[in-house]
Amino acid sequence: MNHEIVRYDDAIVRKFAIVTIIWGVVGMLAGLWLALELASHEFNLGLEWISFGRLRPLHTNAVIFAFVGNAMFAGIYYSTQRLLKTRMASDTLSSINFWGWQAIIVAAAVTLPLGITTSKEYAELEWPIDIGIALIWVVFGINFFMTLVQRREKHLYVAIWFYIASIIAVALLHIVNSLAVPVGLDKSYSVFAGVQDALVQWWYGHNAVAFFLTTPFLGLMYYFVPKAAKRPVYSYRLSIIHFWALVFLYIWAGPHHLLNSALPDWAQSLGTVFSIMLIAPSWGGMINGLLTLRGAWDTLRTDPVMKFFVAAITFYGMATFEGPMMSLKSVNSLSHYTNWTIAHVHAGGLGWNGFFTFGLLYWLLPRLWRTQLHSIKLATAHFWFGLAGIGLYVFSMWVAGVTEGLMWKEFDADGRLVYGAWDEMVPSLFPLYAARAGGGVLYLVGVTIMCVNLLKTWQTRGSALDTKNAEELQQAMDETVVELPVPEKTAHDEGEAWHRRLEGKPLAFTLWVVVAVAAGGILELIPTIAIRSNVPTIASVQPYTPLEQAGRDLYIREGCSNCHSQMVRPFREETIRYGEYSKAGEYVYDRPFLWGSRRIGPDLHRVGQKYPHLWHYNHLVDPRSTSPASLMPEYDHLLVGEVDFAAIAPKLEALATLGVPYSVSDIGDSAGAARAQADTIVTELEAAGVEGLQAEHEIVALIAYLQRLGTDIKGEK
Repeated sequence: MNHEIVRYDDAIVRKFAIVTIIWGVVGMLAGLWLALELASHEFNLGLEWISFGRLRPLHTNAVIFAFVGNAMFAGIYYSTQRLLKTRMASDTLSSINFWGWQAIIVAAAVTLPLGITTSKEYAELEWPIDIGIALIWVVFGINFFMTLVQRREKHLYVAIWFYIASIIAVALLHIVNSLAVPVGLDKSYSVFAGVQDALVQWWYGHNAVAFFLTTPFLGLMYYFVPKAAKRPVYSYRLSIIHFWALVFLYIWAGPHHLLNSALPDWAQSLGTVFSIMLIAPSWGGMINGLLTLRGAWDTLRTDPVMKFFVAAITFYGMATFEGPMMSLKSVNSLSHYTNWTIAHVHAGGLGWNGFFTFGLLYWLLPRLWRTQLHSIKLATAHFWFGLAGIGLYVFSMWVAGVTEGLMWKEFDADGRLVYGAWDEMVPSLFPLYAARAGGGVLYLVGVTIMCVNLLKTWQTRGSALDTKNAEELQQAMDETVVELPVPEKTAHDEGEAWHRRLEGKPLAFTLWVVVAVAAGGILELIPTIAIRSNVPTIASVQPYTPLEQAGRDLYIREGCSNCHSQMVRPFREETIRYGEYSKAGEYVYDRPFLWGSRRIGPDLHRVGQKYPHLWHYNHLVDPRSTSPASLMPEYDHLLVGEVDFAAIAPKLEALATLGVPYSVSDIGDSAGAARAQADTIVTELEAAGVEGLQAEHEIVALIAYLQRLGTDIKGEK
């Protein structure tokens, strides 16, 4: 019998694993600082580049795409080579994937604190970086599929199915959601507007969670959990059901992020139905993962890797039950815009992705370094610190979310809001925000322990092994995952034979994945995007003036939508507190939409003309002067920054190409019109006692935008 030695490319795995640790620390430090900013506004330090609105997207991008993304690449590169019994097709493409991805992360770390952002959730990076993401993802995909073609193992193991779905879906989601018209290197406008943009964004946002944070990690679960437990996957049949049901159903559920909003009811209902249906395949995967450990439960007492894996899968099950429950309109009316959503997101992020990544690193790096883990005790300590941190964090945010939701809705015996002013509610959240920060500290302590443990492990690489141990580790490195044997064809297994045949045809398999992934998106997006009559218009709604558009861009730059929504829901308590409920036709010129996903401050959709210019001026320069309990940072840098009036015209021209009815004269006269409106605002502020203000100052444009919000439909019936 001829034998062929296959030398896997583990250097690329080591690189991805190491930067996973580095970016994890960076992302979690940013998250902890954000938690401190909520506990006390003084942690903003008066620096605009670390203000909550600018730092928050840096945190989410660092954790999702840097920490989790690099862990995903490490796990996929390691497992794919062993499952297909071949080296990655191209070391060069692997290297481009690594360095290109790190360059994207660095670009995000530089641009987001500078306020260069699209404001779209999980897609805040501007168009040049978006192009870079697409190119690097294509490089990754080409390398993966080329490796698939040259595989030595005909059978495609379960993990490979999930990798294929992830690569296809992420490419589709990213490209569609990132479609925009550029205005210079640091600014672009979405091709979608208002309700359309909201639907596309949350089709992307929800499925970024699905196909970047979930399906690739499920693939890693199907590989590394059996490896760690030395047990076969519990059920091949359940794997099939789990995969296809999840891939088909997940893509439909995005609208559940927009319940009780101006989104058409049919889309909201569709999102709810498919969200509830998702419980079945999600829990099927959780059960398959946990039952794979049957007969290996004793190792939980001694093996920290197993502790992390079991806890991660359990958090996955919890999050995939809570999500569908929050997709019920009645529950969503209480949970949406509150810290309950934050608890849900972090239970998945810290628990499912974070804990699985830690288990992966503890299992993987000692093998890559040909040594033993330095300290099982330290790894176990990390587990308990992390678990305590998650528990404190999530529980405090659950309580905060329910507290917020109930306070927003509370009426007295006379039918008046008990908490009419936002300031009356903020102090009750302080101890919960402090507890959240404490949970973050505990979680970060665990990560620090891991860093020390893995550093000590690295320092002993290759030096503490005898020949026998070295041979055993090499065998462990080279063997494929423990799999169920291919069953004999029996009547009982007839239903699975078709899938065995499909697994031997990667092209056909991939095409079926494309169909499953694309179906939901096509059937949800086309009725709203392609059929414009499905989005009603309101005659009184007009495009923003040049100065208002400049102010809107500043609102986006400062990340105001991270704290304020622009969507008054059709609830009694909201219409009394904010004004008339929001209509789809009001947003036809909003690129991007700014409905928000959280309220740290009040909704702003009806704030226009509610307060005089002086109130807005004082509120921006010193928020505590108008709202004593406000958590908002000071925006006094807006008194120094200046709007380039001449730069407004290209923005209006770009918007005009997208259908906003700006005439040639509107665009040509934009600088003069902006200055004239700014002069009017400055004159009123000077009359109120403000000194030294000029028309070019950014605060003037932002005030103009805020004073416009919600005013178009006044008097409309």
